[in-house]
Amino acid sequence: MSHDDSLTRLMRHVLKLHRHSVDLMIQKYDVFPGQPPLLMRLSERDGQSQKELADSMLIKPPTLTVMLNRMEKTGLVERKPDPDDQRVSRVYLTAKGRQAAAGVQEALQVLEAKCFEHFSPEEKMLFRRLLWQVRDDLETFQRNFKDE
Repeated sequence: MSHDDSLTRLMRHVLKLHRHSVDLMIQKYDVFPGQPPLLMRLSERDGQSQKELADSMLIKPPTLTVMLNRMEKTGLVERKPDPDDQRVSRVYLTAKGRQAAAGVQEALQVLEAKCFEHFSPEEKMLFRRLLWQVRDDLETFQRNFKDE
């Protein structure tokens, strides 16, 4: 199989197209590439610590700090010290951040419908099962790789 025919290359291309489409749809909210997952996590549970956010997003704390600095400058989030432990910084959505999170959620729903408009319910169910299998196989690979 040539590199051009590989499934992982096709998957990577589809994911890039998806991400770029989301980025185009949410520009009006001052949300930059890479920020939607953070907005979604905070909209699900506001006031998480920076460590919780970095862990859930599988990114390093310094990467999150850069992202939060930028999002604070655009007025999407604010950081406040934890009332019980001043060493911990908690992150909260601002009113603008909540509006942006709602816009991101709407964009994701529109894009999901567009991506799968030609799929039958059965095809969507099969595709979901296959993606779960890929995810499980990669997680197993990573666990085994770390144990070596």
